[in-house]
Amino acid sequence: MEVKVNKKSKSCTEDELLSLSKEELIDRIKQLEAHNTQLKSIVQKNLQSRDETTNGKAKKKHRPFDFAKCFKRHILLRFYYLGWDYQGFAAQEDSIETIEHHMFAALKKVCLIESRETSNYNRCGRTDKGVSAFHQVISLDVRSKFAPELQLDANNLTNELDYCAMLNRVLPEEIRCLAWMPMVNPAYSARFDCRSRTYRYFFPRGDLNITAMEESARYLVGAHDFRNLCKMDVGNGVVSFVRSIDAISIKPSQRDSERDGSSYDMMYLELQGKAFLWHQVRCIMAVLLLVGQGREKPSVVKDLLDVEQNPCKPQYSMASDVPLNLYDCQFNEKSGESNEEESMGGESDLSDWIYKEEDLRRTISDLQGFWMKHSVKTTMVREMLKTLHGILEDRFAGAPPIRDQSVLLTQGVRSKEYCPLLQRQRCESLENRIEHYAKKRRIEVSVKSNDCSASGSDEPAAEHVRTGTDRNSNVDHGVSGMDN
Repeated sequence: MEVKVNKKSKSCTEDELLSLSKEELIDRIKQLEAHNTQLKSIVQKNLQSRDETTNGKAKKKHRPFDFAKCFKRHILLRFYYLGWDYQGFAAQEDSIETIEHHMFAALKKVCLIESRETSNYNRCGRTDKGVSAFHQVISLDVRSKFAPELQLDANNLTNELDYCAMLNRVLPEEIRCLAWMPMVNPAYSARFDCRSRTYRYFFPRGDLNITAMEESARYLVGAHDFRNLCKMDVGNGVVSFVRSIDAISIKPSQRDSERDGSSYDMMYLELQGKAFLWHQVRCIMAVLLLVGQGREKPSVVKDLLDVEQNPCKPQYSMASDVPLNLYDCQFNEKSGESNEEESMGGESDLSDWIYKEEDLRRTISDLQGFWMKHSVKTTMVREMLKTLHGILEDRFAGAPPIRDQSVLLTQGVRSKEYCPLLQRQRCESLENRIEHYAKKRRIEVSVKSNDCSASGSDEPAAEHVRTGTDRNSNVDHGVSGMDN
């Protein structure tokens, strides 16, 4: 008996492809496109199958919920998530491991909404892969027990559907709803009416010079062009990188149990502003870590903010995504109004967050479970480190201590010889990127007529890119609340 093994055909070489006729190449492309479509279908079915299966048991089929018979109300919903094992907040076509996917799956499962498209949905911030949030907020229309004219009655607020408990029963354990707020204005947006966002980036003290980092961070306060301290997203229409940081500070979070000032102390960088650019916080933290390690002078931040002297970003690795947290959000009193307009008075669109003691106690208990698992692991590693530090001191007297905790936060390969930031190879300029994406027709660049010519201004005509968002769009193009 003979057995023939069918070996998989290898990819064609460039010479083999050049030898094919036009008809043969067309057939090959058609085959590849058909195969690609088939693979996409298989992947999508697998994703749906995973999503529709809970604890190994397929979901039961239920009679469709009749939303036409239900009342709706507009709310803000506050929740936290530990994003370390997720692919970011925003839903993606090729993954269900996003916070937004699980949130909408839960909202639909408990019949609070019919679909995302009909829910009048907006999100406060969009965090990237690995990033967490303690105070994420979304606005949307959800099912209500009461007619619109009765929804703000105190008794009805108390007896309303327990939105947080309903969602927490079906959400993954890393995502928990904390509170909800009833809204009067159905146009109030968690995204467009957020006036301030606060991010915290946690890091170990290590051997960092915190004083130098604080000195360097002070240059960041105010409005600046942050093109050298972010990842430029020109392909999505972002061509202005001027943002304002209202406050920035470095504070201790947790002291080491043995002594203050230990390299194992945990610190955090806190930044507050209305809007942040793509990877802005992680780029800022990467530069501040270099300052804290003594590799850069505190004034390097000032140099990077001077885009006339340094129009092209030097190449450097970002800080890790794991310690970043969208920690707090503050909202306008009235929808669509600036802070100055708020001070003029008038009835606020905001009310108090509604918490329930039972839900809050259960959430605290769940979070304590997370703390226990991670704290036990941390304590085990800490005890091992203490033993190894002791061996190093006993066996190799006079050996310098090792304080590499903070060094490992920077991603990428560390070179043996350090090259100062301003001496490194530079990325493409903003103008070159705009030209590149305009040629690819990803963006359309138009030149605004120079209306200042009559006044004798020598200002050049401004370029405008036709992309971006308005209040009716949920598409983010590197705008407010993006991680960072």
